[in-house]
Amino acid sequence: MGINNKQFLLNQLMWIGISLGISVVISIILPFPISLVVLVGIFILLSMYMRKIMMKRMSTGRVGGFFGSGIGSGKLKYYCMNCGAQHNQVECPKCGSKMKRVGS
Repeated sequence: MGINNKQFLLNQLMWIGISLGISVVISIILPFPISLVVLVGIFILLSMYMRKIMMKRMSTGRVGGFFGSGIGSGKLKYYCMNCGAQHNQVECPKCGSKMKRVGS
C-alpha cells in the first residue's frame, strides 16, 4: 500500500467514525422519527462538506455548484461541424445545424 492509499483509508475511517458518533448521539437524544430525518440531513450536509474539502485539496481553484462546474464552464469552445463557426448555442447561428464538436 502506498502512502496515498494509507492516507485515503485513514481519512475514510475517520469520517466513518465521525458519522457513526454523530448518529449514535442523535439517536439517543431524539425520538425515532425525528432522529431519522435529522440523520439523513446531517449525512447529506456532511457529504457535501467532504466533497468541498476534497475539491480544495485537488486544487481546482473553484468548487462549482452542487454537481460541479460541468461542461460549458467557459473553458470549452463549440464549433459547428457543418460550417466551422464557433458558438455556445444549441443550433449554429449561421447554418442552423445542431451538430457541433468541442475544441479548446
